[in-house]
Amino acid sequence: MSALGVIFALVVLGEQLTRPDSALGLVLTVTGWVLWVVFVVEFVARLVVAPSTGRFLRRNWWQVIFLVLPTLRVFRLLRTFRLLRTGRVLSSAVRSSRSARGLLGSRLGWLGAVTVIVVLSASQLLYAFAGYDRYADALHDAALSTITGEPLGADGGFAAISEVVLAIYSVVVFATLAGSLGAYFLRDEQARRAT
Repeated sequence: MSALGVIFALVVLGEQLTRPDSALGLVLTVTGWVLWVVFVVEFVARLVVAPSTGRFLRRNWWQVIFLVLPTLRVFRLLRTFRLLRTGRVLSSAVRSSRSARGLLGSRLGWLGAVTVIVVLSASQLLYAFAGYDRYADALHDAALSTITGEPLGADGGFAAISEVVLAIYSVVVFATLAGSLGAYFLRDEQARRAT
């Protein structure tokens, strides 16, 4: 399931970058729906084997939202709401970040994977909502903003909110890296004193 979560994030990215009427767009759409069905089946299986259904649902309520949100795309009326696109992007980001935690043992490896996921997710959302003409420009700005806190090259409310969120993320990542480095050297120094 962890590997499928990462694949799902890549499929959602590919769906946004291809024309829906192309053969590749159709393959990615079908693959996305098949993966979504697999995630639903997995969630239901975990629900059935959980010792307490109520406690399981209280702990995983957010997964229910991300599993239900893609079904809203089926309704023609709701397709007009561009905001529903964010559901698939956020769902894939959350699922793939949880998958990365399961696949990668170290904190720094997981932090690197989550940073890549944040860059890809932010770039998809910026491309869809912030008025970027090319995905490459949205990806470039999202990467710079996520890593360095650099302001985005787009104007508007969504871009402004994204700038703040990505700047906060970059500060948290920098602080985590600094703390990890400090802990490594402190542990190394303590080990030398003990010998």
